[in-house]
Amino acid sequence: MDVMKNFLLLAAGLYAVSATGQTVLHVGGSSGGAYKTINDAVNDALQRKNENVVVQVHKGVYYLPRNIEINAGDMKCNSLQIKPAANEQVTVSAGRPLALNWKPYRNGIYVANVPAGIRFERLYVNDVPQILARYPDYDSSAAVLNGTSPDAIKRIDKWKDAGNGYVHALHLHRWGGNSYRVSKDNNGKIKLEGGWQTNRPDGMNEKYVYVENSLEELDAPHEWFLDTKNNQLYYYPPAGIQPGKAKVVASNLKNSITLKGDATHPVRNVKIQGLRFAHNERTFMETAEPLLRSDWTIYRNGALLLDGTEDCSISDCEFEGLGGNAIMISNYSKRDTVNGCHIHHIGANAICLVGDPKVVRSARDKYEALLPYNAIDKYPGPKDENFPQHCLITDNLVHHIGQFEKQVAGVELAICAGITVSHNSIYDVPRAGINVGDGCFGGHLIEYNDVFNTVLETSDHGAFNSWGRDRYWSADRIFMDSITTVHPELILLDVQVPVTLRNNRFRCDHGWDIDLDDGSSNYRIYNNVCLNGGIKLREGFLRVVENNIMINNTFHPHVWFRNSEDVFRHNIVSRAFLPVEIPVWGREVDYNLFPDNDALQKSQQRNTDAHSLAGDPGFTDPAKGNYWLKSNSPAFEIGFRNIPMNQFGVLKPSLKKIARQPVFPPLVKSGYDGNEYLLK
Repeated sequence: MDVMKNFLLLAAGLYAVSATGQTVLHVGGSSGGAYKTINDAVNDALQRKNENVVVQVHKGVYYLPRNIEINAGDMKCNSLQIKPAANEQVTVSAGRPLALNWKPYRNGIYVANVPAGIRFERLYVNDVPQILARYPDYDSSAAVLNGTSPDAIKRIDKWKDAGNGYVHALHLHRWGGNSYRVSKDNNGKIKLEGGWQTNRPDGMNEKYVYVENSLEELDAPHEWFLDTKNNQLYYYPPAGIQPGKAKVVASNLKNSITLKGDATHPVRNVKIQGLRFAHNERTFMETAEPLLRSDWTIYRNGALLLDGTEDCSISDCEFEGLGGNAIMISNYSKRDTVNGCHIHHIGANAICLVGDPKVVRSARDKYEALLPYNAIDKYPGPKDENFPQHCLITDNLVHHIGQFEKQVAGVELAICAGITVSHNSIYDVPRAGINVGDGCFGGHLIEYNDVFNTVLETSDHGAFNSWGRDRYWSADRIFMDSITTVHPELILLDVQVPVTLRNNRFRCDHGWDIDLDDGSSNYRIYNNVCLNGGIKLREGFLRVVENNIMINNTFHPHVWFRNSEDVFRHNIVSRAFLPVEIPVWGREVDYNLFPDNDALQKSQQRNTDAHSLAGDPGFTDPAKGNYWLKSNSPAFEIGFRNIPMNQFGVLKPSLKKIARQPVFPPLVKSGYDGNEYLLK
C-alpha cells in the first residue's frame, strides 16, 4: 500500500500499529470507526502485504451484506485475526433486520408487508427464534421432532398453496431424519421431493411426521408464515410481545465466513476469536452429499467454512440460533483448531471435519455396493492430501443441536486423519455426540470428553458411534467372511493408525454408550466411564477394550469375525455379557470383574473369562459420579487401574460454570432386556 496513503489513514484514525507490530483495523464503535462493515475491514486487511493484521470489531450487531470470503489467492498479509475490542460483545449476523408496519389480521395474528422477492425460513423476534407455522403445533416436551402425528401429511390436502411447504419425519428405521419439499400436481395430488438427508434411502417413518410452512397451520403463539406470492409476513406473537415495538430479524445468508484455499496454496494463520454468530439460514434441503458408505449425507458448508487451510483457529466464539451447521472444516486442512466455543440451539451439526471422498481408494457411496477382490485397489492409504489432518477440537460446549436435521453430531469425523477431540462437553443431541463415519484414515485421539443425553430422537446408535465400511467391508456377510479370511491384509488399508478412545465419560439411554458399528476396526478403548448403555462391538478387527467401567450394563459383542483378534479385558461390567451370534471370542476375553457369580458363570460357560472374578467393585461415591475404587476393591486383582473422575468435559471456566453434568444412575442389578436402545 502506498506510504502516503497509509500515513493519511493513520492520521484519520482508521487504523493503528500496535506495540507488537500488528496493524489494527477498527470496525464500528462510538467514534464511527474506520470501517462500517467487517467485510470492508477484512478486504483491506488481505491486501496488506507481509503485515500481521488485527480486525478489531467494536460492540454491536453487524449484519453482513454478503458472506466474508478469505481466499488464499487474495491474502497478502502474513496473518489475520478477527476479534472484538476488549470486553465488548459483537454479534456477526447472517440475517437482515426488518422494519415492519404490523396490522391486526385475525385471532391474535398480525400481518405486515415485506420487500418484494425476499425469502427466508428463520424469523427472530427480540433475538428469539420463532416457529414456522406447523402441524402438529410445537411441543417442547415431545420427545421427537417437538411433536408429530401420523395424519400430518393429510393436512396438506387442505392447504390453498402447498408450494413452500415441508414434510419432516424420522427415517424409516429411526436412523436419522428425512425432509421433503411439498408440491401438488395439476390434479391436486401431493408430491414430495427429498429424503436424501441420510445415506440409507428407506423412506420415512410415518409415525413420526410433522408438516410446516402453511398459513392454514398458523394457529399458535410464536408461529409465523411468509406469503412469498403476496409479500406478506404473518405472525402470532406470544403474550407480552408487541410486534410494533419488537426487533425483527430474518435469516439471510447460509454462510458467514469462508476461508478457501487448497493443498498447494492454503489459507494460513487466520484466527477468528470471541465473536457471536447468529441468524444463519436453514440448509436441510442441501444436506445431500453422501459420505462414503456411512449413514450420512452432508451439506459441505456452515456458518464458518474452512476449506484448504493451515494453522487457522476458531476460539472463544458462540454459535446460537443457526439454521444449519456451525463449523465445517472441509478438504485439505492441517493443524486447524476449534477451542473454547459455545455451540447451541442450532439446526444441524456443531463441528464437522470432512475430507474429499475422491482421496479414498475404491470409494463407494452406497451401503450395498460390493467390489470383488480383483477390483479393489490394494495400495494402502489415501490418494492425496485433500482431507483434514492433525486438527484439534478442544474445550467446546455443545448442546441442543440438530433442531432441523437428525443425522448430526457434536463432532463429526469423516475422511480425515489424526484429529484430537478432547475436553468437550456434548449433550442434548438427537443422535451421537461424537461420530466417526469411516476408517479413513485413523489416528484420532478422543479423550476427556463428557457426552450424555444422546440419541434422544433416533435409535440404534451410541453416545460415541462409528462405522468402518471400508475397502474390505461388504453388506454380504458370506463374501466379507471369505475375503477377510483369505486376504486379511485388506483390513487395515484405510484405518492405518489406531483410533484411541480414552478417559471419556459417555451416557446413552437409547442405545450404547460406545457403539462400534459395521466394520469399525483398529480401536484402542480404555479408561472410559460408561454410565448406562455399555459397550458394543459389531463385526470388525483389532479392537482392544480394557480398563473401562460399565455402569448398569455390560459388553455387547455382535456378529464377530472368526479372526477378529479382538480383546476385552480388565473391565468392570454390571451384568452378564449380551452376545449376538459370536462363534469365536476374539483373541482374549478375560480378567474382567462381574457383579456376581451368576453373571461370571454365564461367561465362563462360553469358554471366556477363566481368570475373571465376581464381586462388588467398591465405588467411592457412585451417587455423585465418583467411581474411583476403594483400596479393597476386587477389581485390582484382575488388573484394573483407577480412572480419574475430575477431568471430563470443558475446562474453560466460563463454560465449565454453565455446562451441565450427566445424571448418575442408581446402581441396579436387574436384568437388561436388550431393547433399551429402542425409542419408546
